[in-house]
Amino acid sequence: MQSTSSKQASAGTATGALAGLRVLDIATFVAAPFCGTILADFGAEVIKIEQPKTGDALRQFGTITECGDSLVWLSEARNKKTITLDLRKSEGVDLFKKLVAESDVVLENFRPGTLEKWGIGFESLIEINPRLVMLRISAYGQTGPKRGEPGFARIAHAFAGLSWLAGEADGPPVVPGSTSMADYVSGMWGAIGVLTVLRDRERTGRGQFIDLGLYESVFRLLDEIAPAYAKYGTVRERMGADTVNVVPHSHYQTASGEWVALACTNDKMFERLAVVMGQAGLVALYPTSAIRVEHRVKVNALVSGWMADHSLAEVIEKTREGGVPCAQIYSVREIFEDPQYKARGNLLHIHDERVGALVLPGPLPRLSETPPTFRHAGRALGADNLQVFGDILGLSAEQVAAHAESGVI
Repeated sequence: MQSTSSKQASAGTATGALAGLRVLDIATFVAAPFCGTILADFGAEVIKIEQPKTGDALRQFGTITECGDSLVWLSEARNKKTITLDLRKSEGVDLFKKLVAESDVVLENFRPGTLEKWGIGFESLIEINPRLVMLRISAYGQTGPKRGEPGFARIAHAFAGLSWLAGEADGPPVVPGSTSMADYVSGMWGAIGVLTVLRDRERTGRGQFIDLGLYESVFRLLDEIAPAYAKYGTVRERMGADTVNVVPHSHYQTASGEWVALACTNDKMFERLAVVMGQAGLVALYPTSAIRVEHRVKVNALVSGWMADHSLAEVIEKTREGGVPCAQIYSVREIFEDPQYKARGNLLHIHDERVGALVLPGPLPRLSETPPTFRHAGRALGADNLQVFGDILGLSAEQVAAHAESGVI
């Protein structure tokens, strides 16, 4: 039985905003499949196609549960139908092409040239279905001198310039948060691409493919580093928790030991902070962002000193009353205890038929009339073979069984 938060996520129309959209997800791991997860959350029929017997490697990535699949799989393969099909076999290719003829979108993230080698590149598939939309995510994109090289999110972070910025000024580059961030961001960019092409298809009646490199998804988010280098030769260096052009805008430790994030993005915010700290005279000493940046060490020391004299509760209360953006730096433990997360349904409590109680990240974004829904967690390998091949392609149970015996399914 689903909890209240799960029921809330399943509220609204029974079909969803993307009902009627059929998506074939032949990708692996996270990047392109996460695009499928987003589409599935909003009602698209997303059919996850995996290698027979072994399945997607994501099933074994992360914490393995009692059903044999990982928590990552149960979360990120949610709402998807799962079938098996060997795309390296000619019979598998034939079945896949028949599915393409009945579908709207294909998601893939193989190394460029792989699908062409199997005879199912975009140019071949659009002949079968001129309205086909195809998302192609790879490490470096479909063109350029590095197009054929492999890569994962960690490599994308490095190549995009993000890892260079992560860490303390006098230390080595570190992991910028989640090692899978580039995958998830690429899935989001991919969803934007798919929805954009679908909108264009309404006008032209013809599909197209989306070409996205993992590193590009990250590089596009790095604010002014490109124009700053091009115009002034500025190479931004690691700054730890600080920000290049705003002070105080960092992490500070309270008297009770917890850490908080403080954001003073403009002069007005600094004025409010100075009042909160009981040091209104700081505004006259450091009136502008440029001056505060010039005196970064001194300003940070003043804020650090004030934080160190007050408990977490005092810091949060005083900054809230003063209108200064400040929040405790949470671990997942605090996230599970926080009433804001509960009120927003960010933690989706569900019951899975294979592993029992689970808590998953809630779907996003919210829509006022057609909200995202939760139907099931990531399913067992080939769980929907009979239904998909039977309902869509008209194969009988005996034909499905024969294909399974031969290793095609």
